[in-house]
Amino acid sequence: MSRIRETFEGYAIPWSEEKEKLFDGYRDRVLEMNRQMNLTAITDPEEFTEKHYIDSLTCAKVPEFLDAQMVIDVGTGGGFPGVPLAIAFPEKEFTLVDSLAKRIRFIEETCRNLGIDNVTALHGRAEDLAREADLREGFDACVSRAVAPLNVLCELCLPFLRVGGAFIAYKGKAADEELAEAQAAIAALGGQAADAFAGKVLPGQEAHRLLVIRKVSPTEERFPRRAGIPSKRPL
Repeated sequence: MSRIRETFEGYAIPWSEEKEKLFDGYRDRVLEMNRQMNLTAITDPEEFTEKHYIDSLTCAKVPEFLDAQMVIDVGTGGGFPGVPLAIAFPEKEFTLVDSLAKRIRFIEETCRNLGIDNVTALHGRAEDLAREADLREGFDACVSRAVAPLNVLCELCLPFLRVGGAFIAYKGKAADEELAEAQAAIAALGGQAADAFAGKVLPGQEAHRLLVIRKVSPTEERFPRRAGIPSKRPL
């Protein structure tokens, strides 16, 4: 039994051969295009499955994600965790955001060619996109595996969420320290720290820790600050 199928069964996610084909197809296309652009540092297929697919799917542990219909992935890079989650949950709608246009073109073209029709890919910086009327406070959940401190990510992600939604951050070993440092930012942006989930579901699996920040009040109009400022002067 494949590791992905084991993961699906561990989370009680419906499995199908069609989903397996989509996972294989997306992985093959990422590894093929990785020779031309920087999509991933992981080139071994088994390691790719472990660190991109299975790790992305740990979001299926989070009740706020399972309840969400409209999901945004901020700083998606090569399409993670958004594309694996879109394959696993075809009933949900996913918007994937990245500041590098060629990555977004790749995701858009690959999803279209494979028939992954619940993904919309948007090029732009989160600071700018979060001010667009059809995106601001328009999502039930936001996910991100972007490499940035939590206080920075909260300013980039919480403005996209409706009140009642949740930001789910994939974090490493310093998750508790980042959460402590982000308390002021979370409060200023209308959030409230909720739960933390260990990502591991399979024996021997390496995975991120998931931090859940609930949106409890509207984000003030002054946030996010203009592009580049959240990372230079974190809240």
